[in-house]
Amino acid sequence: MSRIIVADIMTRDPIIIEPETSLFDCAKKMVKKRVGSLLLAKGKKLVGFVSEEDILWALVKKSRQDLSKIKAIDISPRKIATIKPESSIEETIKKMKKLKFERLPVIHNGELVGLITTRDIINFNPQVYPELKEFEEIREESKKLKRIQIAKTRELVHEGVCEECGNTDILFKLDGRLICEGCKNLM
Repeated sequence: MSRIIVADIMTRDPIIIEPETSLFDCAKKMVKKRVGSLLLAKGKKLVGFVSEEDILWALVKKSRQDLSKIKAIDISPRKIATIKPESSIEETIKKMKKLKFERLPVIHNGELVGLITTRDIINFNPQVYPELKEFEEIREESKKLKRIQIAKTRELVHEGVCEECGNTDILFKLDGRLICEGCKNLM
């Protein structure tokens, strides 16, 4: 097991975009490709990294600006943590835990050759890495706490038949009517 290296399980064709790509286009590409990050590269040289969190940060902090006018390189971190393809999986896990990153670009001789994520490692062999499972559980618990806080603020009524769509679900009062969460989100 200790002979397994990053090159063995990394994603060899990560999603790469031009540094001048707008954040709006980055978000569209992430949704289309179902990925949580994009690598910015000129040729084979890594010049930046944009994640979902970076786009959300820009949306909140630069809310007066249109996301189609902000370039990916403008919000990319200046220093990018990377890993070598010959690094062991154990080294990679330690680096990810230390930096609290879920993904690392893989660089060989100054060129971008891939991307390794916690998902790559867990998919490879989840039983071997209990610390990653613990990391995921901590993250899931924090998400649950956020959802509970949100739930405390909404006006929950009871289960019944939605006056809008007719489905049986947990209902909320909205404009004097009892509607389900799906219909509430559509309004």
